[in-house]
Amino acid sequence: MVETPTAPSGVPTARGAETESARSLPLAGIKIVDFTQVFMGPSCTQLLGDFGADVIKIERPGSGDISRNSFPDPDGKDNPIFLSINRNKRGISVDTRTAEGREVIAQLISGADVVVSNFRAGVMERMGFGYEEVRRTNPRIIWASGTGFGPEGPYSHKGGQDAIAQAYSGVMWRRDREDLPPSIYPTTLCDYITGMHLLQGILLALRTRDTSGVGQKVEVTMYDSMLHLQMQEACMQLNRGYEVNWGAMPLSGVFETTDGAVCMVGGFTPDPLLRISRALGLDEDLTERPEFANLERQFENKPALQAIFRERFATGSTAHWTERLEGEDLLNAPVFTLEQTLADEQTRVNGMIVEAEHPSVGRVRMLNAPIRLSETPASVRRVAPRLGEHNAEVLRENGFDEETILRLQELGVLR
Repeated sequence: MVETPTAPSGVPTARGAETESARSLPLAGIKIVDFTQVFMGPSCTQLLGDFGADVIKIERPGSGDISRNSFPDPDGKDNPIFLSINRNKRGISVDTRTAEGREVIAQLISGADVVVSNFRAGVMERMGFGYEEVRRTNPRIIWASGTGFGPEGPYSHKGGQDAIAQAYSGVMWRRDREDLPPSIYPTTLCDYITGMHLLQGILLALRTRDTSGVGQKVEVTMYDSMLHLQMQEACMQLNRGYEVNWGAMPLSGVFETTDGAVCMVGGFTPDPLLRISRALGLDEDLTERPEFANLERQFENKPALQAIFRERFATGSTAHWTERLEGEDLLNAPVFTLEQTLADEQTRVNGMIVEAEHPSVGRVRMLNAPIRLSETPASVRRVAPRLGEHNAEVLRENGFDEETILRLQELGVLR
């Protein structure tokens, strides 16, 4: 982050407003009308904003984005969940149920480059802002939509939700041990992956428009994104009828120690079981046992093999075993909590935490963009907007005079 000062803690600090250097960012000059909410869509549009796009977030008057109300929080609608994925955006709250509200949105879209939404299939069309409608007035528009399953098919009526996508896609069924029940992955993996696919589609469409001069429709679904995540497993299943489960490999796993846990990956080296035997200080080379002699036998006898591992790991500390595994060039890591990872030196060195000043909340710490560009790095220029914070500012920029803005406020269209 080149234009941000550094706080005493060593964490980069955003100034909280647009800066001169923002004009040199890759997406400077790109205007985005952002209908997204919760996580999939906002994670996409935040990253676009981090790299210079002018993102105008549309919210419902009174309640706003659903994530403003995810958890009871002392900062209310400006809680950390919302702040984490809505920086570098300006916010307006417009009642799109009214004709006047829809006119406001139509005016914004007429001068925009991209419209992004992650409603259920058909919602934008019912609002009057489907692709066919908006392209008639703005043929250069890139109309981007992220949904659960897409506009057609037996599940098209369903809302997109992370755990539901895990279940439908087959991801939830696979676990590292057959005796464990299927469970929900606790981080919103599907939302994030789909949001990044939505981002990629928008960038591809922008690049195409540079040469063609016209926009296009971009559609991604959580269902497709989670299938695509499993491209290796799917190809093996389609062509060999074989279920690949990388988490169930016989020489890999998570093993409890006297003070925590170690993740060990027994692969990517010659004779990994021999190396594991030495690292664990066993009296024998387990590869010499017939039941563990090759990978096929190790799969067949995985419970017995991993019982040996668990027994040994339980006798020493995490630091002891990571040092022993490192000595045999075996991939391993201590199992950190998120709190430990955020405090880790690698996180600081990578510049992954940034601070910004919020006018009502105060100092906010959040994660930085994970993409590094040497000449035009991402920057944090604005904190997430308060509900309706930029109503008048955005409308003035888009041709609305003060009398009209006041009338819309009196009608409750802008709140």
